[in-house]
Amino acid sequence: MKLKRFSKVGIILRPSTPKLKELFLQSKALFEKYGVDVLIDTGSASMIGMLGQPFEVLCKRCDILVSIGGDGTLISVARRSHSYGIPVLGVHAGKLGFMADLHIAELEEFIQKIGEGEYRIDKRAMLEAVIKTKEGTRTLIAFNDIVLTRPSISKMIHLDVTVDGQSFNTYYGDGVIVSTPTGSTAYNLSAGGPILFPLTNVFVLTPICPHSLTQRPVVLPGHFQMNVKTLDSTVLAIVDGQDIYEFHEGDCISIKLADTQAHLIHKKEFNYFDVLKEKLSWGE
Repeated sequence: MKLKRFSKVGIILRPSTPKLKELFLQSKALFEKYGVDVLIDTGSASMIGMLGQPFEVLCKRCDILVSIGGDGTLISVARRSHSYGIPVLGVHAGKLGFMADLHIAELEEFIQKIGEGEYRIDKRAMLEAVIKTKEGTRTLIAFNDIVLTRPSISKMIHLDVTVDGQSFNTYYGDGVIVSTPTGSTAYNLSAGGPILFPLTNVFVLTPICPHSLTQRPVVLPGHFQMNVKTLDSTVLAIVDGQDIYEFHEGDCISIKLADTQAHLIHKKEFNYFDVLKEKLSWGE
C-alpha cells in the first residue's frame, strides 16, 4: 500500500505535555521545507498556545497523521481516525516504542523517503466491541486490547463466554484480556499471554489471575466473534487503558476483529523482531 499523494499532514501531540511545542515547531519546519503543509489538532494546539483544527478536519484534509509522543499517543490517534482509513506515523518523544519507532532526528531523512516512495504501510488488526444494555447499544474500537475486569479489588467476577456461537468457557477471577496481535506485548504479555506477530489476523483471550489453574490463554481466528455476559456482578470494560465502560448482569458485550484496520507508516527496513529484542532485552 502506498500513499496517493503526500502534500498535507496533521500533527497530534501527547496530551498534557506542553514541552512538546519545540518538537512540533521542529517537525513543522521540516515538513514545510519539503513543500508539505502542516495542520495541528485543536487539543494539541491549545496546549502549546496556538490555533488548530478539529481532529475530524485533519482526518478529512490530510494525507497522513503524525503522532508525537509515544505508543499511547499513537494508539489514541489510530482509534480516533480508524473510520477514515488514514495512515499514521508515530514519532517518539523519548524511548523507542513498539509502534512509534521514528526518532525526531530521523524525521527529515524519512520525509524525503516518503516522497521517494521508500517506506511501507503496515495494516494492524483492531477490535470492535458492541455493548448491549437495557439503555441501548454502544460500539467501541480498540487498537491494543479490551480488558473486562472487576470494579473492586474485594470481589472476583464471573464471566460466561461463547465463541462463534458455541459455549466456550466460564471465567472466575479478576477478568479477561482480549488483545489484538499489536496489543499482545502490552497487558496481555504481563498476564502470561503469548506474543503474536503484529500482522496476523487473529486475537487472543487471556484470563487475569483465574481462580482455576487450568484456565489458559487461547488464540482465536480473526473471523470468530466472542460474546461475554456477567453472571453476578458489574464488570468494567477498559478500552486500550484509555476509556472505561460498565456493563451489568443481563448485559452482553460482543467482541470481534473490526472490519477496518489501522494503517501504520514505517521505515522500509523496520523489523518487528529487532524492536522486540531491544524492548524485552532478548539475547543479552
